[in-house]
Amino acid sequence: MSEDVRKGRIRSIVIVGGGTAGWMAAAALRRHFGPAPIDITLVESSEIGTIGVGEATIPTIRGFYQNLGLDDLEVLRATQGTCKLGIRFKDWMAPGSAFIHPFGLYGQDLNGVGFQHYWTKARAGGEVGAFGEYCLGASLAAAGKFTVPAANPPSSLSIFDWALHFDAALFAQLMRRVAEANGVRRIDAKVVKVNLRPEDGFVASLDLHTGQVVEGDLFIDCSGFRGLLIEEALETGYEDWSQWLFCDRALAVQSQPPESAEPPPYTDVTAHTAGWRWRIPLQHRYGNGYVYSSRHIDDEAAKAELIAAVPDKLLHEPRLIRFTPGRRKKVWNRNVVTLGLASGFLEPLESTSIALIETGIEKLKQLFPDRSFDPAVVDEFNDWSRREMERVRDFVILHYKAAQRGDTPFWRTTRDADIPETLARKVELFRSRGHVARYRWEMFQPPSWLAIFDGFGIWPESWDPALDGVDGAVLAASLNQMRAGVARAVAQAPTHGEFLRRYVAAQPAAAE
Repeated sequence: MSEDVRKGRIRSIVIVGGGTAGWMAAAALRRHFGPAPIDITLVESSEIGTIGVGEATIPTIRGFYQNLGLDDLEVLRATQGTCKLGIRFKDWMAPGSAFIHPFGLYGQDLNGVGFQHYWTKARAGGEVGAFGEYCLGASLAAAGKFTVPAANPPSSLSIFDWALHFDAALFAQLMRRVAEANGVRRIDAKVVKVNLRPEDGFVASLDLHTGQVVEGDLFIDCSGFRGLLIEEALETGYEDWSQWLFCDRALAVQSQPPESAEPPPYTDVTAHTAGWRWRIPLQHRYGNGYVYSSRHIDDEAAKAELIAAVPDKLLHEPRLIRFTPGRRKKVWNRNVVTLGLASGFLEPLESTSIALIETGIEKLKQLFPDRSFDPAVVDEFNDWSRREMERVRDFVILHYKAAQRGDTPFWRTTRDADIPETLARKVELFRSRGHVARYRWEMFQPPSWLAIFDGFGIWPESWDPALDGVDGAVLAASLNQMRAGVARAVAQAPTHGEFLRRYVAAQPAAAE
């Protein structure tokens, strides 16, 4: 390595803000760079609270912490966690309706033709099982069962994945222990001033309330909605998506777990008057919340609706969170990269907040700069981030548009609203051809889109022409065998509660 290259290396990273985003970044980057001479400092104030409502994840979280040397049972115990096979959507089509968006495959593709085409043809021919009955993950969740996936699944019918429900504060503490054990330095202080370099407007240093000055080459903004560096200092700008996503408030409250019922292996998401309610089971408590539109219900009415819907004793008063759906116009500006709420916000309908932190960290690893901060690197990072966030946005919008409810002003508004052209094109492609387009930097892959399409009754009118010669009776018999195989596997699995009691019962949580 030449001396010029060596001199241009990043030598110090300063992370502003702790919480889930800050400590995940600190732990992952310290692990990634190993013994490389890069100092990582995290600045947070113990006097400033964090939002901390995100308790549900998607399966990518398991790969994230496994890369840090942690295993599933260790994390479940440390975070009072439970297992998550997917999300159950209640009352979205109509009161009493329900379907599950699982983490798993549906049926078996054959000869380059997706299973959805075989199922569509079989349904047209007569009696056929529900689409979810051909997915092991969905069927386990519906039955309240849980088991870990087979290491070497015998067929695609056995392939499913799982994620975690966990106490986000405990997970941040776990990430902090990992980070500090590997050399990350923490400073407990408030940032009182951000100092910019006069020649280019880059962040040079931070003044802390203790009188200390912290300098750095690369700054990571994990300061939450405030955007201390990216917005207050650099005035980056924000792209508002409220013309498509009408919810702009959330009420969050924790409750005691029910005494008689086992925790379900899924997140519950229930449609309400002006939005939707989440219910997330942990070992020591349940998380509950109401995401709603302030244009369609006031805060007090929403609070009353939430309290009436929670069947357990509340542990505190519901906490109000205001937000604007959207994203920063640049999530990397000059020498500042944003993660978490500082980069933007989408309602947690599909548990994407923590996953977007993970992918932000992964992008930074792949495009890690030197001190020149080459614009080509920064632009590529911003392009990747924009595309990914827009595709998550489209997936969330689909839930509202496809619901087609019209029983309250909120649901009539979401039903009749325009949708982004990118989403309209994807839906039309599926309606006309049964094909789910797949893109790079897209969080939700075809099985997830199939789950939502099926749950809301969106199906193509026909099937792949390659199946025109397939005998209907033979196809029906084959699908019945698939469905029976899934049912046998479900019958043999333990309940979710049995799995938790056997493997991951945690110690009582410390008082908060």
